[in-house]
Amino acid sequence: MKNSFLTLSFWVGFFAATIRVATPLILATLGETFSERSGILNLGIEGTMLFGAFAGFITVYLTKSLWLGVLFATLSGLMFGLLMAFLVVTLGLNQHVSGLGITIFASGLAYYLYRAIIGAPTVPPTIKSFSNIAIPLLSKIPVLGPVLFNQTIITYIALIAVPIAGYLIFKTNFGLSLRSVGENPEAADAVGVNVYKIRYLSMIIAGSLMGLSGAFFTLAEFNMFLYDIVGGRGWVSIALVIFANWVPARVLWGALLFGGIDAIGLRMQGTPINVPFQVYLMLPYILTIIVLVIGARNASYPSALLKPYRRE
Repeated sequence: MKNSFLTLSFWVGFFAATIRVATPLILATLGETFSERSGILNLGIEGTMLFGAFAGFITVYLTKSLWLGVLFATLSGLMFGLLMAFLVVTLGLNQHVSGLGITIFASGLAYYLYRAIIGAPTVPPTIKSFSNIAIPLLSKIPVLGPVLFNQTIITYIALIAVPIAGYLIFKTNFGLSLRSVGENPEAADAVGVNVYKIRYLSMIIAGSLMGLSGAFFTLAEFNMFLYDIVGGRGWVSIALVIFANWVPARVLWGALLFGGIDAIGLRMQGTPINVPFQVYLMLPYILTIIVLVIGARNASYPSALLKPYRRE
């Protein structure tokens, strides 16, 4: 036990845990990237993730179908994305207020519905969650196999979503329109781009990814719904967007960095290093603050971020 943190099994477990912990951050940050690329800061991310976690759990609890849980969690995120789009695109309301309002509303609604359906049992009810899927042959590769190819299906979806998001943003007409709307909506409108449509589509994509991100907590990482299960990771995702400079490939590395900081705390608690566990719990959020202080100075913000657009 004394030198457990020096063993190969320790580090294999650590890197596997890093990818697992990074999964919801990857999905949520990709969603926020789409949102901000269109010029909308979505502070409803925390509440959307929480409601996605609830929607996924309660669907599986009632139907016993994990894939229905994924579907309804994603749809719940989509609906909150549409609500955010309606408030800030159609009505032109303040993005900060609208986003925070959605977080408060979605969180309160999730807690209320949970109490209304489940009640307040002493022991929270559980569901059968997703199991790890070992990819044939690849999972047998030494070290890399158990780290990368023995994860849950939602983790695989998150990893695949990174190159897909990068392709959509930088290699398609939609991505070109998205970036144009986020930089200069007036110029985009002048050349025939429907600014409102692009922003609505970006919020649909963003909300769906955030809802799926929340579902990971109840359908893969845990097998129950707990209050504050998201634990501020929505806010961490907003910092990660800045860290990644709105580039999906960098989102992956940023999420793995934060996931590693989180995972190392869990792993180090089983070693003889005598550090209070609260210190490890603080590390991801301390890193968030550092990223915001350092990264914000050199960040290339979309020029139209936070600016409502009204066609003349």
